[in-house]
Amino acid sequence: MEHTLSKQDRISARVPHEVYEKLCHAADLTGATINQFLVQSAIKEAQSVIEREQTIRLSRRDCERLLDLLENPPKPNARFEAAMNYYEQTKISDANSSFDWRP
Repeated sequence: MEHTLSKQDRISARVPHEVYEKLCHAADLTGATINQFLVQSAIKEAQSVIEREQTIRLSRRDCERLLDLLENPPKPNARFEAAMNYYEQTKISDANSSFDWRP
C-alpha cells in the first residue's frame, strides 16, 4: 500500500505580545492550539473574502431587469455600431499579425 504525503507549507507572522496573548486566550477558549486556531480563523476569513468577491448579489428588481435585458437586448446605438465596425476592420487589417483575434 502506497502512502502519499501531501505538501504542507509554512506560514509565520510576528505580532505584538498583546496580540499573541489575545490569540492564545481565544484558542484556549475554543480548545484548540494556537496554530489550529489561527488556521481555522484564517480559512474562515479567506472563504468569506472569496465568496464576497466572487458573488454578485442583486435585488429582485435588479435581477428581473437583468433577465429582461438578456432576453430582450436593446437595439445597438451608433457608438456601439461604430465600435463593432472598428473591431471588424482591425481584425481584417491585422490578419497577418502575430496577434490571434480568435477566442
